[in-house]
Amino acid sequence: MEAVNLKKKQCKIVVAVDESAESMYALSWCLSNLISQATINTLVLLYVKPPPPVYSSLDVAGYLFSGDVIRALEAYGNDLVNSVMGRAEDICGKFSSNIKVDRIVGSGDARDVICNIVDKIKADTLVMGSHGYGFFKRAILGSVSDHCAKHVKCPVVIVKHPEKI
Repeated sequence: MEAVNLKKKQCKIVVAVDESAESMYALSWCLSNLISQATINTLVLLYVKPPPPVYSSLDVAGYLFSGDVIRALEAYGNDLVNSVMGRAEDICGKFSSNIKVDRIVGSGDARDVICNIVDKIKADTLVMGSHGYGFFKRAILGSVSDHCAKHVKCPVVIVKHPEKI
């Protein structure tokens, strides 16, 4: 008689979060639609900070940057990370407790950082919100979700906020 494997499948889902309502909606959608009781779920909240500005002692206009100004900018960036992650964790708390939540904070170009981290941690799925930019804005700014959909190895779910459809 063949033994039945009752071990639950591990499932790692990465949700890219930022300050936008679209990313928080995508997180809620993911929790409602992709989390299964039949799997051991790890939800990875991924936030990408813009690359830190590089300052010389004098900027282009000739102003001197003090260490206090640089520290204040870094503190603001850290506060923003904590705010976004706190909002995302509050959303997770309203759903199943069957979810392990990890935080990853990257820094740099969001397109590259998201793709690199998703591949590095071998995610099963990447979930992203769509900002709903029109053709011209998307052509100028580029679409992070389009780039990631073309470059990561796992399935990508791009969630549109109902108010943006």
